[in-house]
Amino acid sequence: MERAVDKHLAKPTVTNSSNPYRGLGPPLLWSWGVSVPPTCGEIMSDPKAQQRLQSIVIDESSLASASRDQEHERQVAIFDLLEDNYFEPEGEAVGPYDLKIGLADNRLLLDITGGAYERRHLLSMSPFKSLIRDYFMVCDSYYDAIRNASPAQIEALDMGRRGLHNEGSSLLRERLAGKVSTDLDTSRRLFTLICALYRRG
Repeated sequence: MERAVDKHLAKPTVTNSSNPYRGLGPPLLWSWGVSVPPTCGEIMSDPKAQQRLQSIVIDESSLASASRDQEHERQVAIFDLLEDNYFEPEGEAVGPYDLKIGLADNRLLLDITGGAYERRHLLSMSPFKSLIRDYFMVCDSYYDAIRNASPAQIEALDMGRRGLHNEGSSLLRERLAGKVSTDLDTSRRLFTLICALYRRG
């Protein structure tokens, strides 16, 4: 099975917070509306507006089991990614693009399509493994701390979590060099989805 998320079909209707998911319950309780794609005028005035992802498909057979907190973080990453991203494959590609993410023989699989463009990239997961393990450990401690620890302890763990996340994002951009160009925010959200694919033993 595959999970498809299309920005043009799904967008939370909550607008009273910079993070539309903060404070909400499980995904089944979220309300969904319709979002509007960029206008022709916006695309013509800024050609890079086309260099973006318009949909993401996650191969559910590749997904690791996740806690409610991890699933929440994954859904937030998908929403934020489709809301605002920069994704430009190398070559004569013209977007927007559809991205399928999965695992194949312990390698990260990225299937990118858009217009006449179609390309598959396979990246080894080995460089990410120790970083992802450390990230999971800090995240687990952070989620526990939110419920039991002092504000100072929570802040310290959050800083560690963000530091590892930034490190993973930078590593992903290095691994995509010569294949796909992204900005830091886009690579951060993609790294969150890569973590979701990683099976912890």
